[in-house]
Amino acid sequence: MSDKSKAIVVGVGPRVGLGGALCERFAREGLHVFVAGRTPEKVEAVVMAIRNGGGRATGVVVDTTREQGVIALFDRAEKSAEGVLDLVVYNAGNAALGQVHDMEASFFEEVWRVGCLGGFLVGREAVRRMLPRGRGTVLFTGATASLRGKPNTTAFAAAKAGLRSLAQSMARAYGPQGIHVAHVIIDGGIAGDKIVKGIPQFAQAMGEDGLVSLTGLADAYWYLYRQPRAAWTHELDLRTFKESF
Repeated sequence: MSDKSKAIVVGVGPRVGLGGALCERFAREGLHVFVAGRTPEKVEAVVMAIRNGGGRATGVVVDTTREQGVIALFDRAEKSAEGVLDLVVYNAGNAALGQVHDMEASFFEEVWRVGCLGGFLVGREAVRRMLPRGRGTVLFTGATASLRGKPNTTAFAAAKAGLRSLAQSMARAYGPQGIHVAHVIIDGGIAGDKIVKGIPQFAQAMGEDGLVSLTGLADAYWYLYRQPRAAWTHELDLRTFKESF
């Protein structure tokens, strides 16, 4: 890996969240990170944290369900800053709940657009730029719902299952051409602000080590990126030791 390598992380929310943790980890390792998310204030908070720590980061506000916005993100990353785009993470998702009998079609479509269509757009733009170089890593964030649907996860599970199949197809198509595509299943709640501050009663009920560690997750994504091509992992599932499966 060159010290001039660049990364794009799509789906960055609170600084204390998976997207933020990945951005900060990649920056500490020397990559110039393009921090992409929908909320300007959240994107800027992650960028400033990286810069204050001596790292390199550029913030980009983007809606990952809009094709032209995704293309513009990749064009900017390619043209801005020195180095080669070597790592792309698709982390956008919306764990929206609801049952089929009272679900509007617009709700189902919006969940799918974020959870699956956005992954297609980001994955496509990543491989288009990596193929000529014959190298690069594309990582997709999955969830328990990637493997099985439950009564209230109809839309979310459909989107996540689609994203998983997208990742499998891409891995089979582009792995032989030097591009590592991997899918990370996070089986359980994450110890970030969305749960710790947003649903404190749930976090308290889970107890010590009951939520999946942000540091551990960032370590796992970095591990996937650094794997030699003679021993690539396609799918990795991560959970706290308390989680049954």
